[in-house]
Amino acid sequence: MKYKDFEKIMSQKRMNRYLTACKGDTRKAMTLYRYNLQLSQEAFTIISCFEVALRNAIDANLTAFLGAEWLKDSIMGNGIFTNPTMFKSFDIINHAYNKLRSSGSYSHSKLLAEMEFGVWKYMFSPIQYRLTGRRLLRIFPNKARSTPEIQYNHSYVFNELDKINTLRNRIAHHEPVCFYLQQPVIDTAYILNEYQKIQTLFMWMDIDSRALLYGLDHIQQVCSRINELK
Repeated sequence: MKYKDFEKIMSQKRMNRYLTACKGDTRKAMTLYRYNLQLSQEAFTIISCFEVALRNAIDANLTAFLGAEWLKDSIMGNGIFTNPTMFKSFDIINHAYNKLRSSGSYSHSKLLAEMEFGVWKYMFSPIQYRLTGRRLLRIFPNKARSTPEIQYNHSYVFNELDKINTLRNRIAHHEPVCFYLQQPVIDTAYILNEYQKIQTLFMWMDIDSRALLYGLDHIQQVCSRINELK
C-alpha cells in the first residue's frame, strides 16, 4: 500500500509521530506502525495470561477465607464492598452481577470473568487489603523480602499492578507503545520494563512463565525488529 493511502486510513495525525521517528521515511513509518501493532498484541496476550492467573489466585485465597460466593456477597447487605469508600469496585461488581442475574446466567465463575483488571489491582489498596483479611500477599509465596530501602508490601504490589493496568489500557485504546515518553523517538524501554514487572510477579506467584507462555511470548524479538528501524 502507498503511504498516502495508509495515512488516509490511519489519519495524518496518528501517523505523524511514526513518520517523524523514522526521519520522513514513509516505508519505515508504515513498518514501525505494523511492528507497534504486533508488540501491542504480544503484550496484551501476556497481560491477559497474567490477569487470569492473578484473578484465580485471589479467588482461591478469598474463597477459602470468605466462602464460595465471596464476590457476590461482597456487595450484599453488609458486604465488604458496601463501604462508601469502595464505590468504584462496588459499582463494577454490582453492574456485572445484575447483568448476569437478569440474563439468568449467573455463576461465580462468570462474575469473576466480568471483572476489570482494576478490581484486582484495588484488592491491594490499603482499605481493601485490610477488609479482605490482610492475607492476599500470600498469593506471592516467592515475594522478595522487604529491606530498609524497599517495602515489598501490599502498596508495592498495588503500584506494580497499576503500571501494568496502565499499559493494558494504553493498548486497549490503541496508543503506541514503541516510543520514548510519548515523544516521536523509537524506544522499547517502556514496554520491556513493564514486561519485566509481569515476569517478576509471575515468579513471585511461583508460576513458570516460560512454560506458561511457551509459543506466545515474542516480546523481545519484536522489540529487536523495532530497534532496527532507528
